[in-house]
Amino acid sequence: MRKLTVALGERSYPILIGEGVLDSADAIAAAVNTPRVAIVTNDVVAPLYLDRLTATLARAGIAYDSVVLPDGEAHKNWQTLNTIFDALLAGHFDRSTTLVALGGGVVGDMAGFAAATYQRGIPFIQIPTTLLSQVDSSVGGKTAINHPLGKNMIGAFHQPQLVLADTAVLNTLPDRELKAGLAEVIKYGLIRDPAFFDWLESHIDKLLGRDPLALAEAIERSCANKSQIVSEDETERGVRALLNLGHTFGHAIEAGMGFGVWLHGEAVGAGMVMAATLSQRQGWLSMQQYERTVALIARAGLPVLGPRLGAARYLELMAHDKKVEAGRLRLVLLRDIGDAEIFSDVPTADIAAAIDACCESA
Repeated sequence: MRKLTVALGERSYPILIGEGVLDSADAIAAAVNTPRVAIVTNDVVAPLYLDRLTATLARAGIAYDSVVLPDGEAHKNWQTLNTIFDALLAGHFDRSTTLVALGGGVVGDMAGFAAATYQRGIPFIQIPTTLLSQVDSSVGGKTAINHPLGKNMIGAFHQPQLVLADTAVLNTLPDRELKAGLAEVIKYGLIRDPAFFDWLESHIDKLLGRDPLALAEAIERSCANKSQIVSEDETERGVRALLNLGHTFGHAIEAGMGFGVWLHGEAVGAGMVMAATLSQRQGWLSMQQYERTVALIARAGLPVLGPRLGAARYLELMAHDKKVEAGRLRLVLLRDIGDAEIFSDVPTADIAAAIDACCESA
């Protein structure tokens, strides 16, 4: 087992990474200080791992109930969130309840938001079951649902008590989901960890082949990068915004295509290429580093071209992004591999040209 800590004073919490940590009754018992837990999962994950989790809770002597949601980004909305609230109220769950999120990023985001708001806040635990959620969305306390005009526009910061990342559950992850998770892994190398980027270039085939040691290393290094950033800037007032590399473009793809058509990681992959293209055209990122960036994203099996929505439509959707401040679009761009900055003064015409250059042919 590998252990990291997100250092947030009294709200610090551990991240446990390793094969079989889902069965760790001691770890869960140490994090649960309430007599009951409510498990939130979905109809894909429940048949695979709900019984294992409830067996672990039983060994820990913790009473539980569960709510099973429909799977997919298309269901990350108010209606599905109310399904969680309905189950909690019908089950007479009070503030002495811990919510447990068992699933990918959608489940984690919605369960976390439910925990942040149910009876003005109850504790929760993240048990991420996708690579993307293990390396990114389960860590840092961002919780949200989508709005038709924008992704993750309604939410709250609410830190978990514990993150359990069981690498063995990735064996049942579809290839497409595994590749989508690699987008967030690559992101850490691009924004702040050039040595990790080098490591990814030499280990990407092992990651795609689900080598357990390579996956554990990638998850640990990704979580270490994110936990350091979150410890420094919990509510995204500064350096945490760098984690949005490719996301402003990517969120436009997700909203423009309809949530769930493109996986989040796929959209981020194409979005990072757009960001790298814009960075290179502005004279910041060298052609060599640009080509390395695009090559690694392609080798990970991610899209390097976005859908042809039209630059005007991209810009319209990007105007609803959370990174807009005082009417100015803030973009994370690259000076070098491992060196990212936030820019709010890039000419709109340059952004549009980079988008057009990185979209599929008509």
